[in-house]
Amino acid sequence: MAVSYPQIVLFGDSLFQGAASLEDGFCFQAAVQQQVLRRFDIVNRGLSGYNTSNALKLLPQIFSPPGPGVPKLAYLFVLLGANDAALPQPVNNQHVPLDKYKQNLVSIITHSNITAHNPKIFLITPPPLDELKASEVEPGVRKHRVSASYSEAVRQVAAEHSVGLIDLYKAVMDYAISKTPGFDRSKGNLGDPETGERGYLKNLLPDGLHLSSEAYKLLYEAVKPHLGKEWEGTNAAERVGYVLPDWKVAPWLEEDVLKP
Repeated sequence: MAVSYPQIVLFGDSLFQGAASLEDGFCFQAAVQQQVLRRFDIVNRGLSGYNTSNALKLLPQIFSPPGPGVPKLAYLFVLLGANDAALPQPVNNQHVPLDKYKQNLVSIITHSNITAHNPKIFLITPPPLDELKASEVEPGVRKHRVSASYSEAVRQVAAEHSVGLIDLYKAVMDYAISKTPGFDRSKGNLGDPETGERGYLKNLLPDGLHLSSEAYKLLYEAVKPHLGKEWEGTNAAERVGYVLPDWKVAPWLEEDVLKP
């Protein structure tokens, strides 16, 4: 049987689907893969438009329990909620109520197909919503403060279930404010109609919802420290964690071995 690489799975909506895109010379998925090359495979299961209900219903088709030929799920990053937080709509509805959203997140990270692998699990908060821009793109569909409440729910679930947290909301908002001269944070947040200011969010969330390459770099910097603990502090020359051996110790075909 062919050797199987353990997997790092990106499970989410369009924010992870877009993580495979190369934009302005940067690709989040490629950056993560480069960091763990030869040790893990990065698997993108970002599904545009999905909410936690879609994700949970189809989870058994996405994740298999351990078994012959099934790669080990080593890391699981979950980024869902931007669609759950959409306001209820008569058509094309994506809304999942906040309490049910939290319940669905718990059901995802405790699903037997996941826990049987004993992976390291990280929940990622949805980024801020720039309602000032999003309301132009999709009027009446999304609200800044509603979206923020779903990000807070992720923090709560991560704390209650002792899994890792990547606070993308905070990373994006803090960075945007730091790059917006003169903005008074005591007034509120960028992207909120009550402050009436987009500031640097316009560079991070071009359509008010999805991440720019600069924002994906912020996500990568938040994820990066959590990967590779398996070989920290070891002699790099030993290539610890390689699934297939370093070339210096890799076997040869017997007929190609240099004879004395």
